[in-house]
Amino acid sequence: MTADRKHEAREKFLLGGLVVKAGLTMADRAFLLGGFLELAKIAPGSSEYRRLRDIGEEAFKIPKLDGGSRRIAEAAE
Repeated sequence: MTADRKHEAREKFLLGGLVVKAGLTMADRAFLLGGFLELAKIAPGSSEYRRLRDIGEEAFKIPKLDGGSRRIAEAAE
């Protein structure tokens, strides 16, 4: 396996881990893609970008998210 393919495989693995961490493993793929496309429209540095990033930072501090996205929402409050 080339270095580029290893890097790409690792990126996909890490991104999949985010889906698991958010409790979205059972979510419809089209729903997830739609959400990602909407997120891609948010300008870096905007207040919405910072708000969502802060939620993510807090979620990373939670060791295990058994309750999925509900626990993430609680962390955001």
